[in-house]
Amino acid sequence: MKKQTITLLTALALLLFADSISGNNIAVTNTKVTGQNTNAGVDNPANHILVQFDLNWENSWRTSSEPNNWDAAWVFVKYRLSGGEWQHASLNNNGHSGTAAAIDAGLLKPGSAFNATTNPALGVFIYRSADGTGNFSITGAQLRWNYGANGVPDNAIVDVKVFTIEMVVVPEGSFYLGSGGNEYGAFYKYPNTTNAYQVTSEAAIDVYSENNLLFYPPSSHGGTRGGPIPSAFPKGYAGFYCMKYEVTQQQYVDFLNTLTQTQANNRKYTNTLFRYAITGNTAGSYATTNPYVACTYLSWMDGAAYADWAGLRPMTELEYEKTCRGTVAPVANAYAWGNTTIVAADNITNPGAADETTNTSGANAVVAATLYHRGPYRVGVFAKASTTRTQAGASYYGIMELSGNLWERTVTVGNAEGRTYTGVHGNGALSSNGYADVAAWPGLTGGEVTGADGSGFRGGNWFNGTVYARASDRDNAAYTYTGRGVANGFRAVRRIP
Repeated sequence: MKKQTITLLTALALLLFADSISGNNIAVTNTKVTGQNTNAGVDNPANHILVQFDLNWENSWRTSSEPNNWDAAWVFVKYRLSGGEWQHASLNNNGHSGTAAAIDAGLLKPGSAFNATTNPALGVFIYRSADGTGNFSITGAQLRWNYGANGVPDNAIVDVKVFTIEMVVVPEGSFYLGSGGNEYGAFYKYPNTTNAYQVTSEAAIDVYSENNLLFYPPSSHGGTRGGPIPSAFPKGYAGFYCMKYEVTQQQYVDFLNTLTQTQANNRKYTNTLFRYAITGNTAGSYATTNPYVACTYLSWMDGAAYADWAGLRPMTELEYEKTCRGTVAPVANAYAWGNTTIVAADNITNPGAADETTNTSGANAVVAATLYHRGPYRVGVFAKASTTRTQAGASYYGIMELSGNLWERTVTVGNAEGRTYTGVHGNGALSSNGYADVAAWPGLTGGEVTGADGSGFRGGNWFNGTVYARASDRDNAAYTYTGRGVANGFRAVRRIP
């Protein structure tokens, strides 16, 4: 992609830039900036400019019937001064626009009052303003960047990148933990393992061997069965956005290419196994030949850093179950698509391409199969215009690959380190060493997420058998692992503004 340098000069200057970053089947084009406003004086926090672009993505929807949700683009901006380090742009809480689109600002601290310097918008959610399905295109969307709040002078020479991530709304509402099946370590309502436990609010949840309380059986890495789960721990009842897909290799490349050399050295991985194809050794040089394939070999620290950098946060294991099954009654031993039908993909056609798929009849999951196949697939690989939820391997809300492909790295309730998590969002910036540095995130030590205590695994993967892909399986829900495993991926979430 071509990149241009922009210069902030006067209120009348028309400033152009490129190097917009696209996700899976989502793209930003025709970018420019316009409408510079120097307001009351040089470097005033109110000094702003409008970042303008066209945006489009495939398989979009909004529905006012069940599941009463929509998909959206999380859009954020990075900039650097005179070839220096990339920084996160502070956006305004209003003043954004887009034809036929709703735009909601995502503040650093949702629920608190907007402040241009202490509580800016880290990005915006852009989505359909009315019900509809299919491709969605927006022409001339504009975001107000308060460059003065970032300390950028009016006459600065600035490089700018615009990033997009496809997200899906998981609306507020009650849901069930556990399915009443025989999944390893699954939640249930004491004393009967066949009874699912219903979450009806964000209030604290007692975990104990007492009638009608939440409980779970012992398992190798399922947790200590301690509690309570505090009220501040995100339980999934409150609404949130979840990434539609696992982090792709192209998304991780785009992330690496905004880091300093020291940061990138701690976040990169060098391998050519199991479809991992990210190459490069110097800042700004990273690339991949599998841009649409889910990114494996991500440690907990890698995923946390990506979430912090993007202004998102890790998902909890309770939010994971809500995302899979929605508000409906659970089906025993079901996968993320709500039933027990699973067919493992056994081959790849058009490998590495945007239309990578499989011709395995009825395939709806990437899990260990008879050929013991070779790594994760393209995100969204089973979803087509006419596929059902089961055929697409989609969750209740239309989120892909929650069962299989790569492990979901979630915050556990199975130990005290996980239960201290409060769902604070990332601020778009990492430590100088390239680690997330957000309060109460699992693995935080000395101000950096350098460990994995409080994290775990849900949802199965390409390497293991189908039993681990069941939505209620918790066999590894509290397994502390700091390595970059062959089947470790990541996806992040964010509170609904």
